[in-house]
Amino acid sequence: MTNRRAVIENPTTSCRTGNVMDDCWRCDPDWDSNRQVLATCSTGFGSNAIGGRDGEIYTVSSPDDDDPVDPVPGTLRHAVIQDEPLWIIFDRDMVINLKEELIMNSYKTIDGRGFDIQISNGPCITIQNVSNIIIHGIYIHDCVPTGNALVRDSPHHYGLRGICDGDGISIFGARDIWIDHCTLASCNDGLIDIVNGSTSITISNNYMLKHNEVMLMGHSDDFLDDKKMQVTIAFNYFGEGLVQRMPRCRHGFFHIVNNVYNGWKMYAIGGSANPTINSQGNIFIASDSDSSKEVTKRESQGGYEEWKNWNWRSDGDLMLNGAFFTPSGEETPESYAKALSMEARPASFLEEINLSAGNLTMGIKDPKPLLTLTASSQTLQVFK
Repeated sequence: MTNRRAVIENPTTSCRTGNVMDDCWRCDPDWDSNRQVLATCSTGFGSNAIGGRDGEIYTVSSPDDDDPVDPVPGTLRHAVIQDEPLWIIFDRDMVINLKEELIMNSYKTIDGRGFDIQISNGPCITIQNVSNIIIHGIYIHDCVPTGNALVRDSPHHYGLRGICDGDGISIFGARDIWIDHCTLASCNDGLIDIVNGSTSITISNNYMLKHNEVMLMGHSDDFLDDKKMQVTIAFNYFGEGLVQRMPRCRHGFFHIVNNVYNGWKMYAIGGSANPTINSQGNIFIASDSDSSKEVTKRESQGGYEEWKNWNWRSDGDLMLNGAFFTPSGEETPESYAKALSMEARPASFLEEINLSAGNLTMGIKDPKPLLTLTASSQTLQVFK
């Protein structure tokens, strides 16, 4: 297996971009034979997510999902409900139309590298009351509500599920989660929702587009268990057709670092119930509309007199096309200690690398960039 530390610390490695998560495994020409090295590559609050690192390789050979109670071996549903750790891969391109929501068991990796793997036009992924999940390289789109049906969540148990919201990925009461290099678009509710005491999560290198309420973090203003929530949002590309919630936060600690925001119709980062938001090294490109230049939005009954004490800061962010961030709260390093999960690179760093989050096959066999950003000329090129 490739030595991760050697790859990171060797400055002469020609494939290195400075994106530590990608450099960790992309520099290995035999990555396809060393897939489980990926489990050592996460950083941020979800860095302890090992997924199915310690288990066998499970190859999905069929896109079928005919029976959510008695799934057939070789299907994605059969793989994710097993008790033992599994590293789940695919034998070809697949479009998986789930009949009911996909309920995952702990210690699983869904690894779509090398193929175009889509979950679409049905219910999508639920990560509930489990830990150690990695989802990498999946295109999740057009997710819809379903439920009031029997669904199996382990080899030993199935039960009646209520109506799901139609999220792309729903994370509920879970921890040690890493969502990386996925493309998410056009779901009924959120693209990624993180609620009910979930924590230790990294959302990285994803491409999100064509959606209203993108990411919700925190169940409600009254749900105090979310005070322990810690989420890293890094190296994502928030693309065309997004409206709000990139993310919308409650209570917890959120490190938003080295992302590119290519316009928004209402706001980019919002919240209520006194979350700590540490925005570092991002590029915010406001839309041309005069009503959507502000990055931030706060919701509080007490108005400014309440939220002026919330710790929200912009540190080294690049604001383009009139974008502006309204800070608040304390400025001391101690006030952001629980919202600091990785080293932020300067926003200018994003001008120098190609972010490859948006390719549906993740560009592994034939790497292609998602975007080339030149901040000095305020131009953005997206490669399909």
